[in-house]
Amino acid sequence: MNYTFSLAWRLFRHETKRGELTIILLAIILSVASVLSLSLFSERLQQALSDKSAEFIAADRVLYARKPVDEEWITHAQGMGLNTAHQVYARSMVFANEQMDLVDLRAADIGYPLKGKVKISQQAFSPGVVTEELPSSGEAWIESQLFQTLGISIGDKIEVGDKEFTVTQVLSEVPDAGFSVFGGDPKVLIPRADLAATNIEGPGSRIGYSYFYTGSKGDLDDYHDWLKPQLDREIHDWDSVEDESSAIGRSVGRAGQYFLLASLLAIVLAAVSIAVAAQRYSQRHYDPVAIMKTLGAPKGMVQKIYLLQILFITALGITIGAILGFVIQQLVVSAIADKVDVSIDVWHWRPLLIAIFTGTVCAVLFSLYPLLKLFSVSPLRVLRRDLGANLSSRVIQFVASGGAIFLLMWAYSQNLKVSAILFVSGIALVIGLLLVTYVLIWAGRKMGQGKMGAWQLAWARIHRRAMDNSVQLISFAVTIMLLLVVLVMRNDMVQQWQDQLPEGTPNYFLVNISQTQQPELAKHFSDNSVDIKKFYPIVRGRFAAINDEKVRTAVSKEDPDEKNQGRNGLGREANLTWSNELQNGSKIIAGDWFGDNPLENDDPSEHQVSVEKGIAERIDIKLGDKLTFNIGSEIVNTRVTSLRDVNWQSMQPNFFFVIEPRALQHFTPTYISSFNLPTARKTEVTQLMQPFANVTLIDVDARINQLRNIVDQVSLAVEFILILVLAAGSLVLIAQVQASMDERQQELAILRTLGAKGRLIRASVVFEFVIIGVVAGIMAALANELSLYMLQTQIFQMQASLHWEYWGVAPVAGAIVVGLLGALGCWRLLSLNTSHLLRQMV
Repeated sequence: MNYTFSLAWRLFRHETKRGELTIILLAIILSVASVLSLSLFSERLQQALSDKSAEFIAADRVLYARKPVDEEWITHAQGMGLNTAHQVYARSMVFANEQMDLVDLRAADIGYPLKGKVKISQQAFSPGVVTEELPSSGEAWIESQLFQTLGISIGDKIEVGDKEFTVTQVLSEVPDAGFSVFGGDPKVLIPRADLAATNIEGPGSRIGYSYFYTGSKGDLDDYHDWLKPQLDREIHDWDSVEDESSAIGRSVGRAGQYFLLASLLAIVLAAVSIAVAAQRYSQRHYDPVAIMKTLGAPKGMVQKIYLLQILFITALGITIGAILGFVIQQLVVSAIADKVDVSIDVWHWRPLLIAIFTGTVCAVLFSLYPLLKLFSVSPLRVLRRDLGANLSSRVIQFVASGGAIFLLMWAYSQNLKVSAILFVSGIALVIGLLLVTYVLIWAGRKMGQGKMGAWQLAWARIHRRAMDNSVQLISFAVTIMLLLVVLVMRNDMVQQWQDQLPEGTPNYFLVNISQTQQPELAKHFSDNSVDIKKFYPIVRGRFAAINDEKVRTAVSKEDPDEKNQGRNGLGREANLTWSNELQNGSKIIAGDWFGDNPLENDDPSEHQVSVEKGIAERIDIKLGDKLTFNIGSEIVNTRVTSLRDVNWQSMQPNFFFVIEPRALQHFTPTYISSFNLPTARKTEVTQLMQPFANVTLIDVDARINQLRNIVDQVSLAVEFILILVLAAGSLVLIAQVQASMDERQQELAILRTLGAKGRLIRASVVFEFVIIGVVAGIMAALANELSLYMLQTQIFQMQASLHWEYWGVAPVAGAIVVGLLGALGCWRLLSLNTSHLLRQMV
């Protein structure tokens, strides 16, 4: 064993100096560096985005409760090293100047918010500044619209329950404000210590409790595992920003899935590069193995020598690749440090372990078949150079390579569905390419006949090197497909994010506009160069029953037996609107939009209603259900004829229920509308609203800026992930071109000896790679559509669509890129004279 190890080590050093192991070494370095840089950057970036996004709920985790929780829960969390804070929230009436308004009362204790910042100002509707303080005892901070509706100023008094508070600041922004424009009332922030003096916590009160937690993910998960058995689903709700119920949660979750996808594809690209390199390494060592066997070396010794070679090169490749991958992601992090807050102080071990595992598995399993072929070389090759390996079956290769790819994808992603989609798409592509290869062989035989020009020579070479060209074709097509998947997913995701908040998105909403004020307000805003596109009629109604079964309207802390109070309802009054036109951005997913069509039944008292799909799922509403609303003293019966998908992140007025006009046209509505006002004109808000004292203005500019900030950061991160994957794919293409250099050298020597001109040879090489590139591009575009459809519909929950532009781009790009790589890769050989080529073959 020592002699074998010593011989293997001497051979390794010798071949390293000669450059024999360069290709496979670079392939392993590429695989490890790609996986480590992508994985480490993705994990750090996801951590940074999660930390940034956690500001939208004021903590890493929040426990919402309808009743105060056991004090032991808080003590246990603090004992585990978690930071905690507490806030009580309630809907309550506020009185001032003989006016009143319903508000979202927040009573916070010291420590709130654990993440994010509270912003305040001294003037309503003016930009806020960050503060680390909270209201002192007897003080209240209120949102801008309350100054308008209550007719008060800074320093005036307001009454909340039995206690009087002095308004000392305008509450411009709180981190956990949420993104519902019309679902929330104006906020009032007071000290939690003053809540008892208001006496609003009596029987029948509608009060909720928020418990905020921050800490490491492991500690938070451990705490949740301890807490979960004690939670009551009817009372408690454990929330995090990753939950898909929030707009930010969906954006961060979708970005995380994209990072996972990109890293999975980097693993596949790394595997392909190692397979190509191992194949060439095996072929270049047929002669040494034949000589060793001729000199009497046992088969076991030959196997050990080359297995040790693989282990040596794998260890070296993993070491260099790990260092290179770390440097790459450090450079990327430094490049985007001013735009995305990614910490380089936090180390993640999982990416390093995955990279080492990837390099090892790829090097061993993808080298298995080439090594078995190498071990099967006959000693007679010393006398007959035309003899190759005796191993003809490729079942071992397919099982080992396919199993390695799927194992790596599954181990890395821990998501069987994503791994299966990509794996099945890859198999479908390979099968399709094998069929195409037979067509190319037939075409090569036909096109390669006749007068020998550059095109004929190219087609003849495709026919002659059918098996090698099929391997190249599969490699090129898989690489182009994976790059297309990453590119198109990036474009579609970023476009959908940006479409949610285009330039000119309304950042102010007007509520409680009377019918008589509507034309006057529209003219006033038009005169001041502010565009209001549409007014939406609104009547307030209570959702009372589903199929004549009463629903709960709200639950108080005095209502312990909730199951006996009917089906779940909204818990508050609903904003009901009517229209014959489907709102922009809404899509019917079940049933039919009523439009101008009357309900086809015998009951004229029933009207059609379209229900938003989220609320329908939450309170179990189905097509054909009868919904009853109480509007004032009247009862309105409706029949569900459609369900709508609504884009709540569009910052446009949206509604749970849209009823046909004839049902509500006799009610006197108020109107809501929206408009966009640039930040530079923000000081004009007071002047705009001065003639309309009863109209409520809702400022959502801060929330839009928060959304845009996170979308911009995620989009930028996706750009760098794309660049890394493109770089990995390019190196795979180069490795594939280099893999055929030995055989091409022999062909060039023969053609030169027979008198072929250099121009003809160069053109034929370029044409050969162009043909392969075009076919690979067409097949990649087809497989790309299949993969994207499955990924977008099953994983990313996006609307799938055909990408016709890539059916033209992929073949052209394949022809240009593969053609250039082929020409550049063969340039050195093409520039050598005949005698030099012949000497290198000896």
